[in-house]
Amino acid sequence: MELRVFVEPQQGATYADQLAVAQTAEAAGYGAFFRSDHYVAMSGDGQPGPTDSWVTLGGIARETSTIRLGTLVTSATFRFPGPLAISVAQVDQMSGGRVDLGLGAGWFEKEHAAYAIPFPDVRTRFSKFEETLRIVVGLWETPVGETFSFAGEHFTVTDSPALPKPAQSPRPPIVLGGAAKRRGAALAAEFADEFNVPFASLEEVRAANERIDAACATAGRDPSGVVRSAALVVCGGPDDATVARRAATIGREVDELKTNGLTGSAAEIVDKLGTYGEAGASRVYLQFLDQSDLAHIEWIAANVMSQL
Repeated sequence: MELRVFVEPQQGATYADQLAVAQTAEAAGYGAFFRSDHYVAMSGDGQPGPTDSWVTLGGIARETSTIRLGTLVTSATFRFPGPLAISVAQVDQMSGGRVDLGLGAGWFEKEHAAYAIPFPDVRTRFSKFEETLRIVVGLWETPVGETFSFAGEHFTVTDSPALPKPAQSPRPPIVLGGAAKRRGAALAAEFADEFNVPFASLEEVRAANERIDAACATAGRDPSGVVRSAALVVCGGPDDATVARRAATIGREVDELKTNGLTGSAAEIVDKLGTYGEAGASRVYLQFLDQSDLAHIEWIAANVMSQL
């Protein structure tokens, strides 16, 4: 099982904070550094304020060398499809081909209102997300020297030169996620290199993966071609006092985290990761909510990742 580091900078983190986490994760041997793509904190005041995901990842790309970088997930409401394809391709070039694009429809209405971003109804958001996905992939996969056009309900692309190209060929991996309901599962079967089920129970992860398998079968795709992953908050330590201190720092209760996350000793965390592996996840994003606690990241690598 591969472990990846996942942070929520909108809760309060500078670029320097995120760079320190990414460099610590790289040195410790994690598979990737991923960040959320949000503009407003879900709790607290979010000081010193949000950072743009792809600007941040572009900077981190130049200050790391091996760790993969990505979003879980970029909201399709935040960017037009063409500029998004350009931005991500550029960061992929800047990183030497280490980018994954996580993409979703968007859900947090408050951040849209706070920064003058239109927030249409859920049907429209999903429809625009699907068209964004088709355009981004189409632009990246169009051969050099040819043009790309697209006519949809929301977006029209006319004779685009489809440049720049990402470093990875034909494109960076696409990460989709959610509960894998009908339309989401069908899109995953068509486009996803990875499907992520975030902050869900074992039963929910297992059911979502079964729906992805069924959608792949309908689409004539080998389901083994879609990496399955989960995302879970992590709060570990060598003793109960350390675990309790870390839980208090992020405003959570240890007993609640034992149910909804990965909490406790290294052995407890390894055992629970094993159950998610049995449910189909071969990759887990560890949500480190205290980005100042670099020792936590190092402890998980030394005591948990070393056993996987």
